[in-house]
Amino acid sequence: MYPGHWASVKPNTPAVIDAASGEQLTWHQLNEQSNQVAQLLSQLGLGVGDHVSIFMENNLEFFPIAWGVMRSGMYLTCINRYLTPDEAAYIVEDSTSRVIFASEALAQSEVLIPLIPGCPHRFAVGGDIAGFADYAATVGRQSTKPIADERAGDTMLYSSGTTGRPKGIKRPLSGEPVSAGLPGVEVNNPYGLNADTVYLSPAPLYHAAPFGFCTRTLALGGTVVMMRSFDPELSLSYIEEYSVTHSQWVPTMFIRMLKLEDEIKNRYNLSSHQCAIHAAAPCPQEIKHQMMRWWGPILWEYYAGTERNGTTVISPQEWLAHPGSVGRAVLSILRICDENGAELPAGDEGMVYFEQPKRSFEYHNAPDKTESATHPIHDNWTSLGDVGYVDADGYLYLTDRKAYMIISGGVNIYPQEIEDALVLHPAVQDVAVFGIPNADFGEEVKAVVELADGHSPSDTTAADLMAYAKANLAGYKVPRSIDFTDALPRLPTGKLYKRLLKEQYWPAKS
Repeated sequence: MYPGHWASVKPNTPAVIDAASGEQLTWHQLNEQSNQVAQLLSQLGLGVGDHVSIFMENNLEFFPIAWGVMRSGMYLTCINRYLTPDEAAYIVEDSTSRVIFASEALAQSEVLIPLIPGCPHRFAVGGDIAGFADYAATVGRQSTKPIADERAGDTMLYSSGTTGRPKGIKRPLSGEPVSAGLPGVEVNNPYGLNADTVYLSPAPLYHAAPFGFCTRTLALGGTVVMMRSFDPELSLSYIEEYSVTHSQWVPTMFIRMLKLEDEIKNRYNLSSHQCAIHAAAPCPQEIKHQMMRWWGPILWEYYAGTERNGTTVISPQEWLAHPGSVGRAVLSILRICDENGAELPAGDEGMVYFEQPKRSFEYHNAPDKTESATHPIHDNWTSLGDVGYVDADGYLYLTDRKAYMIISGGVNIYPQEIEDALVLHPAVQDVAVFGIPNADFGEEVKAVVELADGHSPSDTTAADLMAYAKANLAGYKVPRSIDFTDALPRLPTGKLYKRLLKEQYWPAKS
């Protein structure tokens, strides 16, 4: 379903609530405002299959903009608000977005405008910014009626690759009317999301999972309670205040909540809470056991990617019987294969593939990356690059990560982009970036640098490199620490043997 349906069923019920302020968007308001966005896009000459970007922190305006795009048969690209202007501009241009909606704070950057010449229509939310039209004033002049041809749109979100710039994950549009439902919303719903759901969203809306679960909740008629940013105690207080029934987390949030004083953890009534969903990064088994002892057996886990090429799901009861598993496949078939593509038996470790009737996605402007994610024989088997095995009952256990990818607090960070930035510094001869253990976030970014002639290791050199990284990368990509080495372990072919470096920082596996 979509806002038009629920506006006719329960117009004055809140669709979205800003948890901090209590401000609401009713279904009537969400429907009318998203219609106005759709009317604006149509007036600007955009149509089915066109691309629109949104560059914004969590606020209520995110929702009518998103629904306005997706009820117009267009692709929506949500951009990480912490990206530098250059990084954000690359995504706007690569996605061929002709319209960008940016919050006042992010639209302030004078650097951004000349970097996005292919995006002529720019709207600032929350203020009058030079080079941007005022969103509220412009949209407020549009009709609140639906556009004539409401087709189901989709997202095209960006996920960094292990080499080069990030690439958009693009799926074919269904061509169906939006009243038939958005892609994937009304299938694979083991969590019991429905019109009575009150869903707490503690994470940034530009991430695939929070955006997807908010969209799914709204499509099914539930209410979204949006946090502006995660805070461990506030999360508990909002569960009580808004009688939250469902929520979605990453493991680092569990860790932070578990570290609260017992008096704080016991202060709030969490009895309304029926289902806590988590994914995005491996959850230590002991952390999950502690959460279940605190919240009860309500933790559901899934394994999937923005590519939507397959999903595994595991219920609380199943996980207690199969600790460490990420579940069994739904709406797809799991295949575990060796490096040559041969399928392996249960218990043997290999590359994890999902089989679907046909390949469901491609990487925008990156056919080589699309090919690398595809099985060498079966073009309807695709992989997220993870390694694991299935047991005799079909439960998947992940045993390794995507090649060299760092997962910090549920956020995917790819070292190549950081290495490409640091190697441009005159003091750097060679550099390797990888993840090392972090008690709160799972991993943190580490850089090991081979210095160029004339430069020597020192705290001053490390500080200079750190400042350089901060000036050229989004904050979450900046190394937390920098070490120096005489020579990085490269093979004669030039390939960096990064595993040798990582082993120095990770505890030996028992």
